[in-house]
Amino acid sequence: MERIDELKSKYQAALETIKEKGVVLSHLHVQDDKLYIEGAAPSEDIKNDVWNQIKAADASFSDLTCNLTVDTSLPQPAAAPAAAAAPAEKTYTVKSGDTLSKIAKEFYGNANEYNKIFEANTDQLESPDKIQVGQELKIPA
Repeated sequence: MERIDELKSKYQAALETIKEKGVVLSHLHVQDDKLYIEGAAPSEDIKNDVWNQIKAADASFSDLTCNLTVDTSLPQPAAAPAAAAAPAEKTYTVKSGDTLSKIAKEFYGNANEYNKIFEANTDQLESPDKIQVGQELKIPA
């Protein structure tokens, strides 16, 4: 087995982390009988993840030289989706002078989103024009 294959195998977890987290490698070769990794990570956290994998493979990493910088202009990896957490639904109590458009502007920044609120409250609203003071409206995310 060639030295590079042997070292790549040893540091496989670190190399997988590099690939999965969007680290851009400029060098990956054997130099002075050590695996030489050079590149840029999208964040300090990702750089630390790579180093944690390296240290897990060999705490002394005596057969590896790793030179990672942080380049925040690199694309950040997509965050793992939240574990089936439904977005928190808010409620709003109608006050005098409120309209669904006014409430939509407050919550969404756009009065034209009033229909979202109406659709979420068809159990108690017959029309978007007919809301009453004191009604508790569901405000979808």
